[in-house]
Amino acid sequence: TEAHIPEDDPRNPATIADNVGDNVGDVAGLGSDLLESYVGAIAAAVIFVSYVFYYSVKDGLYFNEDMITSLLYFPIAFAAIGVFACILGIAFVIFKKASDKPHRELNFALWLSAALIIAGGAGLSLLTFGKYEARDFAAIGFKVGALSPWLGAVIGIVSGIAIGMFAEYFTSADYKPTRRVALSSMEGPALTITSGMALGMKSTLMPVLILAAATIGSNAVGGLFGVAMAATGMLSFVAATVSVDTYGPIADNAGGISEMCNLEPEVREITDKLDSVGNTTAAIGKGFAIGSAALAALSLLSSFMHSFHDDGNPLAPSLDIINPLTLAGCFVGAALPYLFSGMLIEAVGTSARKMVAEIRNQFHEHPGILDGTEDPDYNRCIQISATGALSEMKMPVLVAVGVPVLAGFLFGPYLVGGLLVGATASAIMLALYTANAGGAWDNGKKHIEQGGLEDAQKGDDTHAAAVIGDTVGDPLKDTVGPSLDILIKIMATVSLIAVSVFSRYNLSDAFGWFR
Repeated sequence: TEAHIPEDDPRNPATIADNVGDNVGDVAGLGSDLLESYVGAIAAAVIFVSYVFYYSVKDGLYFNEDMITSLLYFPIAFAAIGVFACILGIAFVIFKKASDKPHRELNFALWLSAALIIAGGAGLSLLTFGKYEARDFAAIGFKVGALSPWLGAVIGIVSGIAIGMFAEYFTSADYKPTRRVALSSMEGPALTITSGMALGMKSTLMPVLILAAATIGSNAVGGLFGVAMAATGMLSFVAATVSVDTYGPIADNAGGISEMCNLEPEVREITDKLDSVGNTTAAIGKGFAIGSAALAALSLLSSFMHSFHDDGNPLAPSLDIINPLTLAGCFVGAALPYLFSGMLIEAVGTSARKMVAEIRNQFHEHPGILDGTEDPDYNRCIQISATGALSEMKMPVLVAVGVPVLAGFLFGPYLVGGLLVGATASAIMLALYTANAGGAWDNGKKHIEQGGLEDAQKGDDTHAAAVIGDTVGDPLKDTVGPSLDILIKIMATVSLIAVSVFSRYNLSDAFGWFR
């Protein structure tokens, strides 16, 4: 914007760093986030079963020992069915003749994968649990017999697709919310930012209602194991989700390469349209990541509670919300995602300032760059971004790992339980807000570039305002959103690992602070 050159112009020293960043953020970042949720959901189900079996045996309650094996391998077998279903779903897109509606075909790949998993999962559930009796199911909390874990998984699959549909509605330029953000750019950058923030905030309600319904429904049919299976079900077609999400950065990089190679403008117009589709599919992928993170964190929290509870009921550990320790933990936990997000946004800003200074310096010292007679130093910008990302990781990671452990050894497990509840609720809202607001700002800019507004075009003041909105949205949707999912899962996992120690040895119990 400052030098009045296109975004992916080869004269821009940061254009290669932008292409690298698309791969790192939109492919590696989201992929690692979903993988962590995927493994965490399966592990949470296995850990929950192990605790229920242990406490049932310890307390002399009935539990069929043969059923423990079935319960332990069922989530893994269900995930394996998901892998094969995703292969078929992706193959549909690969081998089908291409059409002019890639968005529809990508969504169909997701739906086909989900349908195959639902069909295969029903057979697996009947085959695995069909041999057991009513009291065997009652011991683990199954309300619908052999189909209980399958129904939990189906609820997770359906809720994941529903969350993705709402993410599409709020971030696609085909619908009114994003178009309103684009239209607000005609009034300048302030209203662009304001309208995007409003969109992001309003977009949180429906996905959260869906998550609430999924949690209640999966618990009603399969107990806490059903909730864990809901998370596993939502992630069972993760391979298709990641593949569809990867479409966006591929299209974005293709557009950048076409501009750097000075290809015909029509090529860039095509890639921009594909990139806009990719932004929407990325928002759908982030919706799955956020929803599955919430369910996986809940499953890990239930395992956390089982690890130190002593009420004699292996299926119903309790966390007293009016306990001062628990309530204080909720307050602090709710604040942590904001602290964490602030650190990340500040880190992006710090590195961005260094990169802007480097670009200005290159333009000043090498005026031939803007004339096209001299090549810029692309590697320097890549190095600034990579070094900044690595060095700025330290404090956010320390918060995620250190706070629950420190709180546990100071105040015990009940405060940490509240901490996890507060952090999960707060992070889910913030992640949905940042993902959808950022996606809307990005697609609003694309909508203007593709001629969506009659009185606006690429390069004018309206477009400049939209570019500023997109610049604000990038650290939100590509840094904060995915990282918040990881924050709550790391906190839950670290707490689960450490609780066996700090539930017995903490300063609160040692000094009798809260007896």
